Amino acid sequence: MFKSHHSVDRFLLFAIISLLVIGLLMVYSASSVWSEYKFDDPTFYLKRQALFAFLGLLGIIFMIKTPYEQFLKFAVIIYGACFIFLIIVLIPGIGMVRGGAQSWVGVGAFSIQPSEFMKVGVILLFAAWLPKWQDRLHQFKKGFFPLLLLLMIPFGLIMLQPDLGTGVVLVGTGMLMLYIAGAKISHFVSLAMLGLVGFVALIASAPYRINRITAFLNPWEDPLGDGFQIIQSLYAIGPGGLLGLGFGESMQKYFYLPEPQTDFIFAIIAEELGLIGGSVIIGLFFIIIWRGIIIALNVEDLSASLLAFGITAMFSIQVMINISVVIGLTPVTGITLPLLSYGGSSLTITLISLGLLLNISQYAKIKT
Repeated sequence: MFKSHHSVDRFLLFAIISLLVIGLLMVYSASSVWSEYKFDDPTFYLKRQALFAFLGLLGIIFMIKTPYEQFLKFAVIIYGACFIFLIIVLIPGIGMVRGGAQSWVGVGAFSIQPSEFMKVGVILLFAAWLPKWQDRLHQFKKGFFPLLLLLMIPFGLIMLQPDLGTGVVLVGTGMLMLYIAGAKISHFVSLAMLGLVGFVALIASAPYRINRITAFLNPWEDPLGDGFQIIQSLYAIGPGGLLGLGFGESMQKYFYLPEPQTDFIFAIIAEELGLIGGSVIIGLFFIIIWRGIIIALNVEDLSASLLAFGITAMFSIQVMINISVVIGLTPVTGITLPLLSYGGSSLTITLISLGLLLNISQYAKIKT
């Protein structure tokens, strides 16, 4: 067992807490109008987000206090439990449908999204197994392919919901971990060609995905339909200018931008806090990604290094995709912005995974 060298990374902890506080404030600001209209309570979404933030903070404390080796020891069980929930969510009458996707299980207003937990399940499993499989990774049939199946089968179940955004994050994170662990480039080249065909097939199989692509290329072709969200998002970002309209002063949250507290919350941030506020947010994201990479490079245990890298990769992919969607660089995918967007499962699992990263930071040989 490796010994810890110091306390948790203070830069990382500062960025996490800062984004969490900003996220709670912006969820309230972005959701207050819609919340009052729908529930006669402007703080409805804030209170729910605060509850999940509290649970997530408890999760961070638990993750910091528990040696990371314990989670790696039970990686197979955790992965298996997440896999079972992915199957359960697809059972009619059990899985809950929201926004056209059957992605939740739960009772009443309280529910969880199993695909969010599966992302961490894959990271844990790969971190535990990849060091033992390094000598086989260069072999496609005996090393790369079996691990690929452990990644692609959950991806297939997620696509049945369907939830392309979460699936992309899952596959992207797993592939990066395989690459870092030493898988051959030729395997990825062959897989990329096959994946391109599969991706085209996925888009062609669902008309709404084709509509999202065309709306991305020219949102003004259907400004009241598939292009509506991105147009309203850009309308929010534009007037923000350098300093923004001021906290709580967004105009787009008045039923122009649909449910602005979720995937498009960064548009409201840009509108109310301006370029400076948006830059501060991106700077805090950069600190988390930077410290995650530093931790991964400076911890002795290869499993811990892969675990830190996997968490950082998952976080980075989500941030890049979400902000790219909001500013119109990529088609709408339905990915939340970590620590900021409203969503219980997303917030809780993000805090828990970052708590695990804080845990590993105690074992890294770096100055904090």
